[in-house]
Amino acid sequence: MSELVKTIAKALVDNPDEVFVTETEGRQSLIIELKVAPEDMGKIIGKQGKIAKAIRTVTKAAATKENKRVVVEIIQ
Repeated sequence: MSELVKTIAKALVDNPDEVFVTETEGRQSLIIELKVAPEDMGKIIGKQGKIAKAIRTVTKAAATKENKRVVVEIIQ
């Protein structure tokens, strides 16, 4: 799941080398933390948070196959 978030984020930003994704797994939930360069933060969040919402939607859809709950956090 973290590879999916990493691939999407790297495609959106200007500095793909500064994209870091960490994954913390619980019994039924999965927390994915996404960190990008400060100048790329706007590209990940998007206007009114639309891109961030789309990333969360895609990961939730992928997680439904595994019966997991996914939380994507964007870290500054």
